[in-house]
Amino acid sequence: MTRPSRLRSRLGAVEISIKTKLGALVVMAVLITTGLALVAFRTGAELRYITVFAMITTLLITQFVAHGLTAPLDEMNTVAKSISHGDFSRRVRGDGRRDELGDLASTINRMADDLEAVDRHRKELVANVSHELRTPIAALRAVLENVVDGVSTADPETMRTALKQTERLSRLVETLLDLSRLDNGVVTLRARRFEVWPYLSGVLKEANLAAGRRGLPSGSGNHTRKDVHLHLDVSPPELTAHADAERLHQVVANLIDNAVKHSPPHGRVTVRARRGAQAESLDLEVQDEGPGIPESEWHRVFERFNRGSAPSQHGPGSDGGTGLGLAIARWAVELHGGGIGVAESTRGCRIRVTLPGIPSSHG
Repeated sequence: MTRPSRLRSRLGAVEISIKTKLGALVVMAVLITTGLALVAFRTGAELRYITVFAMITTLLITQFVAHGLTAPLDEMNTVAKSISHGDFSRRVRGDGRRDELGDLASTINRMADDLEAVDRHRKELVANVSHELRTPIAALRAVLENVVDGVSTADPETMRTALKQTERLSRLVETLLDLSRLDNGVVTLRARRFEVWPYLSGVLKEANLAAGRRGLPSGSGNHTRKDVHLHLDVSPPELTAHADAERLHQVVANLIDNAVKHSPPHGRVTVRARRGAQAESLDLEVQDEGPGIPESEWHRVFERFNRGSAPSQHGPGSDGGTGLGLAIARWAVELHGGGIGVAESTRGCRIRVTLPGIPSSHG
């Protein structure tokens, strides 16, 4: 870069406020008027002509500066009206200005970006929920129509099929209610101290029972695979933690359900718990032996209705889920003030959860 170009880049990076520009305008007008007055005194020209010329010159300069200030405001007003009418595609030009108007333009553009993203997510939510509801409703309707038309009899197997679709509807509605509580912020924590080993043992036992009962809802996920082995690793065995047991149950259940669905036949899912850095804190990991998640997808796996692009190895009885389980898990973890994310693993997928435990008090 040459010296003049470097100088121009430095000058372009200097922020000149509107106050400075208006002050410079006043100073320039005074200088022009004073200069013309001196010229009039020295040349003997009539003062009235000099005065009129000075006024015209000052007005032209003022008009030029005012246009540079009001034109962006007019554009911002137009874009703001478009946004208020639901058109989030328009943006304000001039967000590269180095003054208050440039900052305002950048703020309006960021607001438009956020509103456009919210509107897009709303439309995606409606489309995804409609799709998820349509599938079990259509299956349930087909089963009942066959029974009513005499095509099939209301034997236990047919009723089990209808019951399974009804349960899928129930699970989806419960999940959407959880998401509604998430968005409205109406869920409070009821944290308490508990022993980790018996607690997680109960969660894994419920997951196994759910698989053995044709996927009847138990709060521990909804997979129906019996060929995946669940393994619990808690160290030290007397480990304790401080958290909301019901919300943590949602986290572990959804992570187990997700891991089981993506496990290979006769795979192994390991739930590992360790002591965290603070008092009664907990480091929790759920690892499977499936195809894993590409690193480029790590930041998206906890988004709503996201099923990922990695090939899944769903076993018999796995419906692929709704893509809401991990979003619920992230919500419950963040409600504790903890963190959740995908960790590096040589095999399969490993999701790590950290819960802060009892906050340290400084007296």
